[in-house]
Amino acid sequence: DSAMTQYDDAWVKAEETKRAWMDANGLYKTEDEHSSCGVGLVVAISGKPSRKVVENGISALKAIWHRGAVDADGKTGDGAGIHVQIPARFFYDQVRRTGHEPDMNKLIAVGQVFLPRTDFGAQERCRTIVETEVLRMGHYIYGWRHVPVDISVLGEKANATRPEIEQILIRCEKNIDEEQFERELYIIRRRIEKAALAAHIQGMYLCSLSCRSIIYKGMMLAEQVAVFYPDLVDDRFESAFAIYHQRYSTNTFPQWWLAQPFRMLAHNGEINTLKGNVNWMKSHEIRMASSAFGDAAEDIKPIIPAGTSDSGALDAVFEALVRSGRNAPLAKTMLIPEAWSKATTDMKPAWADMYAFCNSVIEPWDGPAALAMTDGRWVCGGLDRNGLRPMRYVVTGDGLLIAGSEAGMVPVDEATVREKGALGPGQMIAVDMAEGKLYHDVALKDKLAASQPYSEWIQKIVDLNALLRDVPETPMFEGADLRKRQIAAGFTVEELEQVLAPMAEDGKEMIASMGDDTPAAVLSSIYRPLSHFFRQNFSQVTNPPIDSLREGRVMSLKTRFGNLRNVLDETNAQSEILVLESPFLANAEFDVLVKRFGDQVAFIDCTFPADAGPDALRQGLERIRAEAEDAVRSGAGQLVMTDHHQSPDKVAMPMILATSAVHSWLTRKGLRTFCSVNVRSAECIDPHYFAVLIGCGATTVNAYLAQDSIADRINRGLIEGSLI
Repeated sequence: DSAMTQYDDAWVKAEETKRAWMDANGLYKTEDEHSSCGVGLVVAISGKPSRKVVENGISALKAIWHRGAVDADGKTGDGAGIHVQIPARFFYDQVRRTGHEPDMNKLIAVGQVFLPRTDFGAQERCRTIVETEVLRMGHYIYGWRHVPVDISVLGEKANATRPEIEQILIRCEKNIDEEQFERELYIIRRRIEKAALAAHIQGMYLCSLSCRSIIYKGMMLAEQVAVFYPDLVDDRFESAFAIYHQRYSTNTFPQWWLAQPFRMLAHNGEINTLKGNVNWMKSHEIRMASSAFGDAAEDIKPIIPAGTSDSGALDAVFEALVRSGRNAPLAKTMLIPEAWSKATTDMKPAWADMYAFCNSVIEPWDGPAALAMTDGRWVCGGLDRNGLRPMRYVVTGDGLLIAGSEAGMVPVDEATVREKGALGPGQMIAVDMAEGKLYHDVALKDKLAASQPYSEWIQKIVDLNALLRDVPETPMFEGADLRKRQIAAGFTVEELEQVLAPMAEDGKEMIASMGDDTPAAVLSSIYRPLSHFFRQNFSQVTNPPIDSLREGRVMSLKTRFGNLRNVLDETNAQSEILVLESPFLANAEFDVLVKRFGDQVAFIDCTFPADAGPDALRQGLERIRAEAEDAVRSGAGQLVMTDHHQSPDKVAMPMILATSAVHSWLTRKGLRTFCSVNVRSAECIDPHYFAVLIGCGATTVNAYLAQDSIADRINRGLIEGSLI
């Protein structure tokens, strides 16, 4: 065994070193983690636990093995797992084995813990951290239990990285209900995770810590989950639901802790807006507080743990929303809404109001997604607004809802099937286990829309588009001044004719090949704007191109100002919000908007002296960061960053650099949620530059020089029509 352990250590160290080297030097990046997998749920509509539900979950895992990746050893999988209710009878027997008599009148909680297997010192420190936090919250520990495992089904790599798997059995010592106990367990878990991080302990992970449910997962093949964990085949192991998942990580390295299901959801797909979502979450954390967490509000931050996958990040935010008082279907509606802003003509007004409010609270997480979720009471399945992943369901004669990536995952008696179907884009299906009721999409959204007075709340959302209608446009710069500025911004005749002209004439984007055969900036004799650097960054692998019909229906450029308040707060204190249909503003529109903001506006000049030496740009960036911080601290709610002050002795900063400098600085200082960043940019000439500016933190963008260039071409008769 010692030889095996040495091999384990050597292999794991070599693998971690290799990954770290690749992250630093290669194309692999640890944060680019996406997964594409098989996912599903089985739930008893009555909410009554039974052995059959667990068996169905296990047989479904066996059926979706083809959706997972397998290592060359034929046994190591990308990760698979199952999430079920805690079978109290089974765990009471485990408590008796620790020498205690369980108290049937008090709630029992179970933590499923991964510990570093080969470092016994670290293991002991982990146990101490866990016990300390449970006792600090005032609960009683029955003891630890070694989870029985059958390692013969693991491949070499999975076995080499296998953690020590143990369960901690806890008794609730306070007179509180399940909901409050779950909240306390959540706070305990976040404290444990932060303490382990502070102690630099690698390899500790809590799969679940709950009084309602427990997660068994790991890097085995899907059909081997119940073989590896014999607990799952015990007759006492009963549950009213099972959420299961088989991982296929398209560009990640499989790890035990990244296997799914996560604490509340299992996700098949990828989150394309991940970087933005994670960064906005950092901003939200500044003002995030909830009466639900009281003094412990700081203990749950940061919400998203470092190094997690896109699904793990989504789960962390989902869990924070649920623990602060929202239910699973509402959390899904907030984070992954259906396409609503363009569909409001044929959508119920109450739904549209609910989506408008949710959109004013938090940014959607976007990308292909099939989700199976639970908050302990609700179990639901749902899709993203594009419906780019499958989710089929069947309601059986014996009262089970079975939903997942494949039809026929669980063999059912066709003669007694009550209903079959598939979820469409943005749809959900859910079971409220407390009520014992199945909700289809329409009934569920009706219930959610009626749960709060959304129609009243959104009265505070001010639509600014009426203000900007029919504003007459006049050029800012003409003639020789315009030429100088075009040259300074690096515009070429090719860009004016092939990029700008088609957009002005036909409203079409220039189509070009994905490769870029022009010389890299460092070798180029022509100035290349920063946006060119981001070209290849935006290519996602697994999604079909968006056609114009779908784009018109499901994509929206809705922009909001000054909204970033407390995302955990469920009242309309949120919604004094200004909204625009698009973040792209014409010159006169930008001026009207600035006038509307009144004394809330602070102007920041994004130029630097031409004769200030080699360090001028860096000094300029430091100046605008300080100016922005000063302005926001003095109460400015709108920053206007502009480079139009450039002249023979003043050089414009690249606005992508300036915007991201201010955005990231304000985020770091905890001020970004108090203001909006409005950008006037000379360089901005194509849709990609707009996109990069928005991605760097701009709220609105005014491409004044591009517009003046169009005005010039209209005046010279090269483009038909007028400017407005």
